[in-house]
Amino acid sequence: WFTCTATAMYSNDPGHDKRWRADAIPWSEHNTEAFAGLHNERKRIIVVFDEASNIADLVWEVAEGALTDEDTEIIWVAFGNPTRNTGRFRECFRKYKHRWKTAQIDSRTVEGTNKQQLQKWVDDYGEDSDFVKIRVRGIFPDASELQFIPTGLTDEAMKRVVTAAQVAHAPVIIGVDPAYSGVDDAVIYLRQGLHSKMLWTGNKTTDDLIMAKRIADFEDQYNADAVFIDFGYGTGLKSIGDGWGRTWQLVPFGGASTDPQMLNKRGEMFNSCKTWLRLGGMLDDQETADDLSAAEYKVRVDGKIVIEPKEDIKERLGRSPGKGDALLLTFAFPVSKRLRIPGQQNQQGKAITDYDPYA
Repeated sequence: WFTCTATAMYSNDPGHDKRWRADAIPWSEHNTEAFAGLHNERKRIIVVFDEASNIADLVWEVAEGALTDEDTEIIWVAFGNPTRNTGRFRECFRKYKHRWKTAQIDSRTVEGTNKQQLQKWVDDYGEDSDFVKIRVRGIFPDASELQFIPTGLTDEAMKRVVTAAQVAHAPVIIGVDPAYSGVDDAVIYLRQGLHSKMLWTGNKTTDDLIMAKRIADFEDQYNADAVFIDFGYGTGLKSIGDGWGRTWQLVPFGGASTDPQMLNKRGEMFNSCKTWLRLGGMLDDQETADDLSAAEYKVRVDGKIVIEPKEDIKERLGRSPGKGDALLLTFAFPVSKRLRIPGQQNQQGKAITDYDPYA
């Protein structure tokens, strides 16, 4: 009745080989086109994702975009151990929970599992350990194995409320990610002590004057003590700011680190942000939280920690982590509060550094 090949099983009935079939499609985030064109109009389509936690977000997006046939029963099943607490499988239980029928199964409650071995794991690792959460309880871990900033930290930060009035004593710092390309959004972020908020995000403009005016307006509106701009695409903005008497500072993410743990400036800012979150930092934007927790790391033979490149995070997320980068820039250097003397013009705040980006 059916013909079986290495990657497909289909009906031998004439005219049904294209509709009565099952295909095993090897996925790759570098070849997402393999998932395009899933059609069975006015019939039924069943998509099964096994070990869904490890499937790249781009593959999820392409598969979802292909399921557009009208008057067609579409069944999408995704299952597997919750090994990663980031990505689309994680969001099936959080951001997109209203779109899915979800279930999390504790291995101790079903037949066919070795209850004694499961209990040994609980005794050895603890009920709330990530190992037991993944392998026994069927819930997502606090941190993936290679995740630098645990999702647990950003989740807690999203629940906090820290008003600007509570941190009025702290310097106001603005971070600017001008965006790498026209398809990425530029972002302006503010941080004051444990308080933070996104001031603006929008399409990258080729006219630096427009973006520079926007930055200057926010600097004046919030009496900012320092403005840090990504060096990569911020040189034009810096030049305009210099002409206006602004003391904006460029920050090269690949520059030297003052943190002995981290390889470069980007890693230093990530580590500072991680410490800030542990101390009670507040986030008010979910995409920013996702950007921060998406970054993975590795340790070099010399012990230096290397955060993965922005391009790799962008490829995995399907978008630029620009919001996270803009917030990271507010940790570029220590900043002193500017002096405000009645009757005199405010004195500019100062970034406390003799930083040489190429040292």
